Amino acid sequence: MRTELDARMDATIAALTGEGGPLALGSVQRFGRALPCIAAAPPTLPAYFAHFCAEHRDKEFLVSGVERLTFGQVHDAATRVAQALVHGWGVQPGDRIGIAARNSSAWIVLYMGIVMAGGVATLLNGWWQAEELAAGIAEVAPRLVFADPPRVGRLAGVDVPVQVFDDAAPLDRALDAVFARAHGGALPTMGADDHATILFTSGSTGRARGALSTHRQVVQGTFNFLASALMMMTLAVQDGKPMAAQPATLLNVPLFHVTAMVPTFLQSFAQGRKLVLMSRWDAEEAMRLIEREHVTYFVGVPLMTLEMLNHPRRDAYDLSSVTDFAAGGASRPVEHVRRLDAELPGSPLIGYGLTETNAVGAGNWRSNYLAKPSSTGRASAPLVDFAILDDAGHHVRHGGVGEIGIRSVACFEGYWGRPDDTAACFTADGFFRTGDLGYLDNDGYLFIVDRKKDIIIRGGENISCQEVESALYAHRAVTEAAVFGLADERLGEVPCAVVHLAAGEQVTPAELVAFLGEHLAAFKVPHRLWLSPDPLPRLGTEKIDKGTLRKLYGETVRG
Repeated sequence: MRTELDARMDATIAALTGEGGPLALGSVQRFGRALPCIAAAPPTLPAYFAHFCAEHRDKEFLVSGVERLTFGQVHDAATRVAQALVHGWGVQPGDRIGIAARNSSAWIVLYMGIVMAGGVATLLNGWWQAEELAAGIAEVAPRLVFADPPRVGRLAGVDVPVQVFDDAAPLDRALDAVFARAHGGALPTMGADDHATILFTSGSTGRARGALSTHRQVVQGTFNFLASALMMMTLAVQDGKPMAAQPATLLNVPLFHVTAMVPTFLQSFAQGRKLVLMSRWDAEEAMRLIEREHVTYFVGVPLMTLEMLNHPRRDAYDLSSVTDFAAGGASRPVEHVRRLDAELPGSPLIGYGLTETNAVGAGNWRSNYLAKPSSTGRASAPLVDFAILDDAGHHVRHGGVGEIGIRSVACFEGYWGRPDDTAACFTADGFFRTGDLGYLDNDGYLFIVDRKKDIIIRGGENISCQEVESALYAHRAVTEAAVFGLADERLGEVPCAVVHLAAGEQVTPAELVAFLGEHLAAFKVPHRLWLSPDPLPRLGTEKIDKGTLRKLYGETVRG
């Protein structure tokens, strides 16, 4: 049944995007059809940065420790980076330029400067170990990588030039070696269809694939989130709720993730929103910053809000400035949704999107989320269409379970250097095949019921089972290995493994875990690892029967 909130949201979006509205719609041809786009959006990221940094020039933008920078200061610094890249390093339009670092003001300025120089901002996962970084770099062949000190050590021996920067220093000192190469000069003019970003995503095969997006795709994804933000602001004004002098949000998710890049970082330019940076997650530090900086919007993986809910010193901090506690990357248990509503001042929200969709997908808002806490919400207006697909890519009957398809102008261009993978992930009519299984109810609300791909989502981080299994098989004692996810109260699910050793071999679970830690990022290492004295069970296809193992060892954990 359509709620009053649904009706008000739909009417507000219609006013915002209708003829004469600030986000009036146009169209773009893709997949042989006209897809809606927001006509007022700048065509490229450099144009987007220039417009909104001029509009908000003297407003505070970045807060990082004691450093506070305005939109104008950040844009001026990014311009110097772009000039250094073009006239100092000789970067050409389309060159991939990597960033391997934790969150910092310098990271943001480097990202902006790369795309302003015509480069493709290539966001390397800062948690990767040396072998994973080498694989990602081999996949997309960046011309240059900017790295902070911890990542520089992991990049030793990788065949790519590396420019180190001190992310802990104030911006001018952090990038002094970069600024030294800037001597003015013109910057290239980019087009909407030029390449802008590469983010990495782990498919079920375990390969680190680079998801390439154009300027239009990233900017349109950003403006779709802006439409949602303006909609909720409009409703708040209608309800007589006071508005903050300046919106503010924590940047508590790594910037190499699409959730941090698009709806958090990039959307902030259009809103004139202050970004308060956290280099690493800590629940109490987050609450301290919320109080000090009057944060109005919080978004992170579900674990983050759960840790704040459960923190023994929660009541010592004033969190009343927050209007919404949003989450993405994984679902929240129903009880967590209800506790958020009852115990924290802001309303709970949930979103659903992927790296390949530039985070755009679905949203479940406030009272509707409480009414349907198991749903990830309706398709995000005004750009998104959903489809539920069978194995052949055909639409299934309404209410039936199938693979979730997302279509919008914000969907990515494709996997870098992998045309076959790209072709396989889109249907003929332009729906991106997410690998998640779900259904739509009569109100258009999406419910995710399972994953088609062999992927574990630990606290919002995607883990390929095959990648972890491959790492296990690299140990000479392992003859069979199965990796699967088991439910976890804090993280949603955690990777676990069952291993059968080769005859005559001896190794302990702790030794295998330590071995994996030398080759994989810590979040991929199994939370539990069991040794099976018997060969692992097999299906009729001769594949290892993970369903049986999950049930057997899941009962062991619960017991």
